[in-house]
Amino acid sequence: MEIREKLNRLKEILKDMEKVAVAFSGGVDSTFLLKVAHDVLGDGAVAITARSLSFPEREYRETVEFTKKHGIKHIVIDSKELEKEEVYNNSVDRCYYCKYETFSKMFEVLKLKNIKYLLEGSNVDDLSDYRPGLRAIEELKVLSPLKMAGFKKDDIRELSREMNLPTWDKPSFACLSSRFPYGHKITAEKLKMVEEAEEYLLDLGFRQVRVRHHGDIARIEVAPNERLKLLNEKLMDDISDKFSKIGFIYTALDLKGYRTGSMNQTLDLKSK
Repeated sequence: MEIREKLNRLKEILKDMEKVAVAFSGGVDSTFLLKVAHDVLGDGAVAITARSLSFPEREYRETVEFTKKHGIKHIVIDSKELEKEEVYNNSVDRCYYCKYETFSKMFEVLKLKNIKYLLEGSNVDDLSDYRPGLRAIEELKVLSPLKMAGFKKDDIRELSREMNLPTWDKPSFACLSSRFPYGHKITAEKLKMVEEAEEYLLDLGFRQVRVRHHGDIARIEVAPNERLKLLNEKLMDDISDKFSKIGFIYTALDLKGYRTGSMNQTLDLKSK
C-alpha cells in the first residue's frame, strides 16, 4: 500500500471514532498519531500521558511542550506500576503488567470524560520483536490505528518530516524499566541512576543511548555510528567518573552498540 493510501486510511479510521484519547509518550509514533488525530477530529482528540518513575522527565517535558504548541488538551495521570509485584520483580512479562496497569488507569479517567476510544502508537514493525505489552493492548481493547492502517516506522518518519514534526528523526525510546535484565528487581533508586546516566550521555551529544543496569555495572549502548566518539581517553574518564558518582562501580561499553530489544537476547539463549 502506498504511503498516501495509508494516511488516507488512517484518517478514515479516526473520523469514524469522533472522540478519542491518544496515549502520548512524545515518541515518533504517538506524536504522529496524535497530530493526525487532532487534524482530523480537532478538540475531539486529546492526549493522555502516564507520568511515572520509568518515564524520564526530559520526555515528559517534551509531551507538555508539544501539546501546548499545537493547542491539544493534555491529560496527565500518575502511574504507580512499581507497586505491582510482577513489575517490581521484573518478570519476563513485566511489560504486560505495566501496560495493563497504565491503560486501565487511563480508561478510568476517560470514562469520566465520556471518551470511549483509547489509542496507542504501535505500528506493523512492532510485531517483529518480543513485546508482551501488545497482549495488554488486545485484552483491554486499546486501538492501534497505525497498525490498522498498515504503517511501518519508515512511513511514519517520512510523513512526520513532511509535517515538520520535531520527532521525525527522534531516536527510538523505551521506558527505563527495559534497562534491567529480567529477574533483577526494579526500584525507584535504580531507575533514577539510569535516568541520570542517560541524561548525561544525551547532554554530551549522543543521540541514541541506553544505559543497561547490571548491578554494580553500567553497560553503555550507543548507536553503532556513534561508537568511535566514545573511544577518547578524556571522554571515557569523564563518563566513568560521572557514573561512579551516580552509583555505578564499573562502566562498560557494549561493543555492538545499540540494538532494539538487546535484553531479550537472554530469552533467546535460555530457549536454546
